[in-house]
Amino acid sequence: MIGGTTAWLCAFVVLLVLGIHGVWLWTTLAGAGVGLLGMSIMLWQRAASRRGSRFGQRNL
Repeated sequence: MIGGTTAWLCAFVVLLVLGIHGVWLWTTLAGAGVGLLGMSIMLWQRAASRRGSRFGQRNL
């Protein structure tokens, strides 16, 4: 997950440096955003699991 998010961020920076604007620029930004959102949810679930919360998913 970290690798994929990093790849999207790198692609975004490359497109910005090259001056390419349009759909691909926003696609890479959205991909990085979804990756960051997914990582935050995963960390939240892991913390809940460690606390022993009944809402925390196990084996993450």
